[in-house]
Amino acid sequence: MEFISGGVCAAKGFSANGIHCGIRKNRTKRDLSLIYSECVANVAAVYTTNLVKGAPLVVTKRHIQNGKAQAVICNSGNANTCNANGEQIAEQTCSLLAKELNIDSNDIVVASTGVIGQEMSIKPFKAGMPQLVNGLGDNSNFAEEGIMTTDTIAKSVAVSFEIDGKVCKLGGIAKGSGMIHPDMATMLVFITTDCAISSEMLNKALKSDIQSTFNMVSVDGDTSTNDMVVVLANGLAQNKEITKEGKEFDTFMCALNSVNVALCKMIAGDGEGATKLIECKVKCAKNEEIAKKVSKSVICSSLVKSAMFGSDANWGRILCAIGYSKCDVDVNKIDVKFISKGGEILVCQNGLGVEFSEELAKKVLLEREIIIDINLNDGKATATAWGCDLTYDYVKINGDYRT
Repeated sequence: MEFISGGVCAAKGFSANGIHCGIRKNRTKRDLSLIYSECVANVAAVYTTNLVKGAPLVVTKRHIQNGKAQAVICNSGNANTCNANGEQIAEQTCSLLAKELNIDSNDIVVASTGVIGQEMSIKPFKAGMPQLVNGLGDNSNFAEEGIMTTDTIAKSVAVSFEIDGKVCKLGGIAKGSGMIHPDMATMLVFITTDCAISSEMLNKALKSDIQSTFNMVSVDGDTSTNDMVVVLANGLAQNKEITKEGKEFDTFMCALNSVNVALCKMIAGDGEGATKLIECKVKCAKNEEIAKKVSKSVICSSLVKSAMFGSDANWGRILCAIGYSKCDVDVNKIDVKFISKGGEILVCQNGLGVEFSEELAKKVLLEREIIIDINLNDGKATATAWGCDLTYDYVKINGDYRT
């Protein structure tokens, strides 16, 4: 397996585009994106756990009940959530696109991101749909830009891998910067592959992988209403279709995981106002559940996040977060290290502080990417969670997000 360029257009048969159609006031920002497969693809999706769900999610669930889809359309600038005519707008959007593409409207995934409870009109969609479709091509970057809200960087990755002697490709784009928290963190992720895999196995792969990827990301502790991760597999690589577990399925899972982990890091590192990506690695836990809970507890701690912003090696806050995770750990066995391109430093051993160089600690923590390495010395299980520091800019961004 190797990383390649191309995003959602890396796989055979997929094209994309993104335009400004008028949903957002700023004409320099794209606000409508499209991903299209030249043939009907198998599809799998996971959604937010928030009880309040955007109308596009409700419509998408209906559309892909048969495990099939051919296009994804997504707007930014308006979440189409808590609107009386939300489902109507979402369905009308699909109908407009279906007419332009000459496909079934039920084969369309629809998504939205932006402000909640803001009235939405179909007019921008009507005006922009011809341009959106006519511009389809190798434009994954345009689609990336069209789904961004407070994101500061576009998020895209792709890999190639071999199954059944055939070269397959899998790529994805994502948006996510604020309202990010485990159990379907706030994000929109669209993944495409030309690998032939049944919708049942695609669904199994996605639901399994998000437990160790997207459900291990947290920026601010808020879970949004419009979260969605969608994978389309059109089979144009012409490998023998994967219909059961085995070597081929494991290879596909590895490719999917590689893309998802890369996107997780991009999302966490681009948290609203963030200056640092925090990666918490927990090892030697009694079981995976404990490892996951501990790593999540640490990256969700506002005090830990604040310390990372200030490049302060305040390891006591990490022990504190482990302590209130309510996990069965022996606090007298815990070791903590900080690791980055600036070096590594042990700050806690057997649950107690050790002498360390504050100068070296500062050097380690001033880097853009920080690893908090926690050894529970109590088993063999591991887990990784991703987060970011908590800065002044987070409050500034969210203090006037709607206005």
